[in-house]
Amino acid sequence: MGEEVKVIGSILSGFCVRVEWALKLKGVEYEYIKEDLRNKSPMLLKYNPVHKKVPVLVHGDKPIPESLVILEYIDETWKDNPLLPEDPYERAMARFWAKYADEKCLFGAWEAFKAEGEEKEKAMESALESFAFLEKAIKGKKFFGGEKMGFLDLVVGWIPHWLSVLEEVGDMKMLDAERFPSLHEWAENFIQIPLIKECIPPRDVLVNHFHATLSYVRSLSANKP
Repeated sequence: MGEEVKVIGSILSGFCVRVEWALKLKGVEYEYIKEDLRNKSPMLLKYNPVHKKVPVLVHGDKPIPESLVILEYIDETWKDNPLLPEDPYERAMARFWAKYADEKCLFGAWEAFKAEGEEKEKAMESALESFAFLEKAIKGKKFFGGEKMGFLDLVVGWIPHWLSVLEEVGDMKMLDAERFPSLHEWAENFIQIPLIKECIPPRDVLVNHFHATLSYVRSLSANKP
């Protein structure tokens, strides 16, 4: 595959970093184009006119949006170090849990992060119920797919770094070692893998970003009639 590979993304996004991790696992060279999410570029609007969001993978002249779709494209295009299992049932389950993790765990944590008071408690409890399923899925295993890092590990790879920042800025605790011992251990080990570590943004950059985001979101809520 000699065609040029580009990633349009933001270092602030856990959706974008999973694409970088996949390309690095496959040994694929790529150009990273940083996008200013407050002032979207003509390139982003050209390659993802539907959602106008990052990440976008551009392979030759073919743009692929949406991080989960991109991961599957990468896995099918570059065969080394497969991300998804060979067994059809296991592949289906990996896709199911990936979608679940994004829709319930990630967005659940986000809702808890921005909420206040009683609403925050409700949102946290809902998110914790979702994380309990991930705890069961990783129990007794090194990675979600077994002995090798795979698709689901990359999808939930935001947990060790991004979630801890959300916890700090949002004044909450979700990934408790006593409540989720297996998930906590996976997170501690995952973040130390050199390939993973080299792609994550500095913690202080994320902290500043989420402080600003939280202030903005809450100011919008306060100004609602």
